[in-house]
Amino acid sequence: MAEKKNNFAFGKENYKWMLIGLGVLLLGFIVMSLDSTQHGQGFLGLTLGPIIIMAGFIIEFFAIFKKSK
Repeated sequence: MAEKKNNFAFGKENYKWMLIGLGVLLLGFIVMSLDSTQHGQGFLGLTLGPIIIMAGFIIEFFAIFKKSK
């Protein structure tokens, strides 16, 4: 019997990593919004939030470039 060919650009694991990356991005924006200083100029808004957002983008790039089996 012939093997079933997958016509999708990404595999199941790629989509799983994409959802994880989106969750991390959302978490970063939530952390930035929790900063209580004026105009978000404190540690959460200027340091921790952007670091979490960058981690989310790195996960997204990993998910896109990961080879499917």
